[in-house]
Amino acid sequence: MEADFVVIGSGSAGGAIASRLSEDGAHSVLVLEYGGTDMGPFIQMPGALSYPMNMKRYDWGFWSDPEPHLGGRRLPCPRGKVIGGSSSINGMVYVRGHAKDFDHWAESGADGWAYSDVLPYFKRMENWHSGGHGGDPEWRGNDGPLHVTRGPRTNPLFEAFVRAGEQAGFETTDDYNGEKGEGFGPFEQTVWKGRRWSVANAYLHDALKRPNCDMLRCFARRVVIEGGRAVGVEIERDGEVSVVRARREVIVSASAINSPKILMLSGIGPGAHLAEHDIEVIADRAGVGQNLQDHLELYIQQASLQPITLYKYWNLVGKAWVGAQWLFTKTGVGAGNNFESCAFVRSKAGVEYPDIQFHFLPIAVRYDGKVAAEGHGFQAHTGPMRSLSRGRVTLNSADPKDDPSILFNYMSHEEDWIDFRHAIRLTREIFAQEAFAPYAGKEIQPGVDAQSDDDLDAFIREHAESAYHPCGTMKMGRLDDPMAVVDPECRVIGVEGLRVADSSIFPRIPYGNLNAPSIMVGEKAADHILGKPMLPPSNAEPWINPRWRESDR
Repeated sequence: MEADFVVIGSGSAGGAIASRLSEDGAHSVLVLEYGGTDMGPFIQMPGALSYPMNMKRYDWGFWSDPEPHLGGRRLPCPRGKVIGGSSSINGMVYVRGHAKDFDHWAESGADGWAYSDVLPYFKRMENWHSGGHGGDPEWRGNDGPLHVTRGPRTNPLFEAFVRAGEQAGFETTDDYNGEKGEGFGPFEQTVWKGRRWSVANAYLHDALKRPNCDMLRCFARRVVIEGGRAVGVEIERDGEVSVVRARREVIVSASAINSPKILMLSGIGPGAHLAEHDIEVIADRAGVGQNLQDHLELYIQQASLQPITLYKYWNLVGKAWVGAQWLFTKTGVGAGNNFESCAFVRSKAGVEYPDIQFHFLPIAVRYDGKVAAEGHGFQAHTGPMRSLSRGRVTLNSADPKDDPSILFNYMSHEEDWIDFRHAIRLTREIFAQEAFAPYAGKEIQPGVDAQSDDDLDAFIREHAESAYHPCGTMKMGRLDDPMAVVDPECRVIGVEGLRVADSSIFPRIPYGNLNAPSIMVGEKAADHILGKPMLPPSNAEPWINPRWRESDR
C-alpha cells in the first residue's frame, strides 16, 4: 500500500507513465484503477468499437448538463472505466495533432512543448507501419511500444473520398502525421494484428510483469496533502477507506473530467467553489475545472447507389460472420476501425493550418450503433477543430461518489455556427464531385431540403454530437498565469509532490483525435518526473500551405 510513485488512472497518459517510471527497475510504481479487465472481445475487436463506449461496465457514464446552445440537450461524455482507460474504448484513430498546435501551446506558456520538443516523444512512442501506403518514415518512430497501422483500404469508397477532395481543389497528403498535416489521405489507427492496440496492450500489461510495478483495483477519492505536500491517495475498496502512501510523488492521470474532480475534492481549485462544498482550500487555483474544450461533429450521410458498404454486415448473420472471422483469424471487417480515409482542411483564406477534420466511413451509422434506415450509405464526420467555446467541470457535492457537473457550453460563439455551416456545405461539395458519381445517391442527412443558414442551424442544434475529445480542464502554463494549474513540468502549482499528466493539461485542443497527444504527454511527463534531460529537439520543418493567406485550398 505504498510506492515511490502512485499513479491515479491507467489510461492513455497514466499507462505510459507507469511503464516508463518502472522501466529501469529503480523505482516502485503503483497504479490505481477503478475499472476492470480489458480482455473482453468487445474491447479487443476493433470493429466492435461502438459497444464498449456504450457499456456501463467499461464507461464512467458521464453526461453533460443541458447544453444551452443545443436546445437544452444533454450529451454523453464517455470516459474509460477499464484497464487502459479511454484508449480501451475509443475509436482507435491516431492523430498526433498539427505542428502549429504544439507551437501554440509553447507560445501560450507551456514552455518546452513546441512541436520541435514533442516530435521526438511521438517518435519514441510509435512503432509505425505504412502498410505499403506511402508516408514519411523519417518523421515517424519504428521501435516504440505503440503500433500504428493503416487499414487495407480495399473498399473503393475510401479512394473516392480522397479523389473527390482532390477534384474539389484540396491538397492530398500521404501522411498527415508526417511533414504535411493538410489534405485528404489515408487514416491511421492504433490496431495491431487485428487487435485494438490500447495503452494497456502497448505499455501496461508488460509493465505489470515487472516486480516494481503493480496495480491496485480501487476507487481514488482524493489526494492526501500534508504540510503542502502530496503524500498519498485516499482510496475506497470493498467499502473500506484507506490511504495509499507515495514516497516521492502522486501523479493524477484520471481524464479531463475526473482529474479536476479529484483535485477539487483534495482542496485544490477555485477557492469560493470549494468553500461552497465545505472543502478546506489548500491551493486556490482558479483554473481547476475551467477551460473545458471538445470537438463537436455532425454525420453527413449519403445513400450509396451500389451495395458495397458495410451495411451488408448489419444483420445477425453478417455480424456473426464478422465476429467469427475475427475470432479465428483476426482478419476481416472486425480487424480494423473502418475509418480508413480522412481529411484535414482549412475553413477559409487566412487560416494558417487545418481547422476542419473529416472522418470518412463506408456506412451510414451513429456512434451508438444506430444505422440509417435507408440501408446502404456512407458518411463523413465533420466539424470545426478550434472552437472558441469553453466549458467547465465543477463539483455537484463533496461526496467523491457523485458525478461532477459538466458543461461544455458548445456553440456559444457565433464563429462556431459559421464554421459548422461551412463544414456541412463543404462535405456536400465533396460528395458532389465526379469521383462519387458512381456511388452517391440521395442525401440522407441533413437532407436536400436543409439549405438555408436557419435550416442548417436547426440541424446542428438537434444532431451535433461530441467526438469525445474533452481536454483542457487543468491548463499547463507559466507560474504567473492565474488560470494555469500545472507548470511546464506537469507539477501542480502550489503543492509539492503532485503532478497531473493527461489531456486535462492541454492549453488548447489540438486538431484531430486526442489519444496520441495524451500518450505523448505521458511519455514526456515521465522524463520530467524522473528528472531526465529532455529528448533533443527536432529541427524538422512542417509543410504549411503556401496559399494559406489567399485560399482555403
